[in-house]
Amino acid sequence: MNTPALFRSLPDRQSLAFLVVTFVTGLTAALQTPALSLFLTTEVKVRPFMVGLFFTGSALIGILVSQLLARYSDSRGDRKALILVCCLVGALASLLYAWNRNYLILLLPGVVLSTFGSTATPQLFALAREWRDLSGRSSVMFTSVMRTQVSLAWVLGPPLAFALALGYGFRTMYLCAALAFIVSAVIVYRYLPAMRKTRIVTGEKLQTPRRNRRDTLKLFTGCTMMWACNGLYLIAMPLYVVSTLHLPERLAGVLMGLAAGLEIPVMLLAGYYARRFGKRNMMRLAALAGLLFYSATLCFTSALPLLLIQLLNAIFIGILAGIGMIYFQDLMPGQAGAATTLFANTTRMGWIIGGSLAGTVAEMWGYATVFWCAVAMMTVATGCVWSLKEVMEENDAAAVSATDNITPTSSGADS
Repeated sequence: MNTPALFRSLPDRQSLAFLVVTFVTGLTAALQTPALSLFLTTEVKVRPFMVGLFFTGSALIGILVSQLLARYSDSRGDRKALILVCCLVGALASLLYAWNRNYLILLLPGVVLSTFGSTATPQLFALAREWRDLSGRSSVMFTSVMRTQVSLAWVLGPPLAFALALGYGFRTMYLCAALAFIVSAVIVYRYLPAMRKTRIVTGEKLQTPRRNRRDTLKLFTGCTMMWACNGLYLIAMPLYVVSTLHLPERLAGVLMGLAAGLEIPVMLLAGYYARRFGKRNMMRLAALAGLLFYSATLCFTSALPLLLIQLLNAIFIGILAGIGMIYFQDLMPGQAGAATTLFANTTRMGWIIGGSLAGTVAEMWGYATVFWCAVAMMTVATGCVWSLKEVMEENDAAAVSATDNITPTSSGADS
């Protein structure tokens, strides 16, 4: 055995710090997002419409704040300082949620502060790529390993969130999230590299697709509908499980954690089989899995079947998150930045649509009807994806580009 070679293959201190902070910041989102609709209903005591309005407002405010922060980070200063500030402000937001029960304060200053916390993760990906590129090491595999940390966080986070909230109260849950942010801030300050930002000036601007415009529009529509369904599920499922099915509240966290755990092998298998079967067929599989999943959610009312169909949910989100961005890049050759931003916008638009529909529909017709809306939207999405043409990939390396604009998402995540 070549011992020096073995030690060289192990992660160095800074690489390990990136992985730990990615996991811990991912855990903060996985603690807070799954139980948010239940928190608003039981603690803040608002109607379903106001719950949906909260998620819609959060998405709109989040887009604005995150874009301003991303623009600032790309043009000035070093990302380490911004990540540190984001972690500290995220801790402050968690403390606000722990003690405040005023809806408007949670929606306006609360969401603005929490957006800083959620921005830490994409900035970590951006800093990691700059650091690896500067040191002459490949960023592709390291970025993939970082993404698995987010998925692992979503395996543990939702069950832990409901265990803390139901066993010790929502205040304890949010205090744990604040502590996680503080731990992240300490690791960022001590171990992450400080790099002065060098702005690269290019003549290329983000623009509309130069080729495959019709297929790009179909893909944009299909992905937006699919992310909207995921948003509907994350918002409505905890309340549907408790209020409509009268199942244990902890089951919602177990469902989300199980789906996130299954997504990890699905993402890896999707990347492998995409070359063999083509990205179009993989996206078709994702759409069909999503359609079957939301239909099955309406058919089953007991815990075991709901747990089993999480495999369909994992196939749906795992392929969408892993292959969707690459498909955009293949449809828009030479426009990797614009393609990645377009895919990121499908997630944001999906949350806005999902938040608007979830609250309104649940208020008028109940939570079961929310899933009928998901089935309808998945039917539209399946039609869009099914009519796409297959495109040949022009550059495998483009598959992991422009992570600044992507917030890692999951069937438990995705926010």
